[in-house]
Amino acid sequence: MTVEQGAAAQDVVTITRLAEAKEIYRQREMRQALYDTGEVVMSGVLVNLHGDQHRARRRLENRLFRRETFLHYEQDLFPPVLEETLAPHVAAGRAELVSLSHELMMNLAAINAGVDRRERTEEETHRLYGYMMKFIEAATAKHHVGDWAEASGAVQTALEAFDAEFLLPSIDRRRAALAEVEAGRREEADLPQDVLTILVRNQDQLDLPHELVRREIAFFLLAGAHTSATAFTRTIDNMLTWFERHPADRARAIEDRAWVQRCVHETVRLAPSSPVGMRRALADVELRDGTVVPAGTEVVIDLVAINTDPEVFGPDAVSFNPDRQLPEDVPLHGLSFGHGAHACIGQELAAGVLTGAGDGTAALQWGLATVAVEAAFARGVDRDPARAPEVDRRTARPYWSSYPVCFGAG
Repeated sequence: MTVEQGAAAQDVVTITRLAEAKEIYRQREMRQALYDTGEVVMSGVLVNLHGDQHRARRRLENRLFRRETFLHYEQDLFPPVLEETLAPHVAAGRAELVSLSHELMMNLAAINAGVDRRERTEEETHRLYGYMMKFIEAATAKHHVGDWAEASGAVQTALEAFDAEFLLPSIDRRRAALAEVEAGRREEADLPQDVLTILVRNQDQLDLPHELVRREIAFFLLAGAHTSATAFTRTIDNMLTWFERHPADRARAIEDRAWVQRCVHETVRLAPSSPVGMRRALADVELRDGTVVPAGTEVVIDLVAINTDPEVFGPDAVSFNPDRQLPEDVPLHGLSFGHGAHACIGQELAAGVLTGAGDGTAALQWGLATVAVEAAFARGVDRDPARAPEVDRRTARPYWSSYPVCFGAG
């Protein structure tokens, strides 16, 4: 743990050890602080709430984030989305993975969020994709490079256009469906199983003005797509580099789904969606070692340092090694999904779990990123020799802006 003076002479505490980070994440007087800059979308959304407000909304929304629901998404809903999205790119023999991955994960995230796509056309998909990518800018605003005030205005414009085109019609359909249930003309089980239905049904109870519902749905759309999409592209990049040194392992990419899942978890460990977590102390907080974090202190949880600590992850902790062996109490993805009450609500949907109940692989949950990576390698994905990947210069986060690939490699 290190302490330094912030810009306003306020102490900033930086956490670089796994145990200390877990303790900070569990503290009730530590409020989420990572998303304050991007309030145009992130103000009042689930991940940014604290205390009773967070518990009340998460209790309702948790109904959609159960393992049986995730299995339904992964085994029933995702395969046709995966095939539909990949098919034209495979036919063309090439693709750009950053846009492809976000479009792929967006198609499923829209179902979960409750964003109806009535036209089901390529043009409609591209419009929704454009809105979502603007929403992602707000979620990553802490690391934005450039004039955030100007970028924030563009995000607000996108929110309003998304509202008119997608959200308001989706709300109208859910209100009509709920009214039919109330009148006994429709069964409860026939209601859409999505976040928007829950919010519309409980809007008065949770005191949710329309603008907050709009932000919450925008958040679930971006969050449901972004983590899985970035993990998908980064995992393929890491695996292709691994195969250069271990060519015999390429067969494992289509024969051993558990190994592919380990590749995803190893990638997420090395490159969290955000390189840091952030909390702000609402009151003086005393840690187990006696350290007191004063009220108002900003706490930066350095996830990259924590996830590459050689004392926890081994002497090669900074390297990609899907065969890494760790103690059972250390997650292979480190703390990339957070910890405690604000741990990522959809982490199992994105990355799955390492073990499952039952007597066969059908009972296992692999995660959307794992299934998508395996599908890409089954179609012979490889780097495009004519076009190099490009780094995204608009953010301090380690993102690709473009990652060209070819399909059909042997």
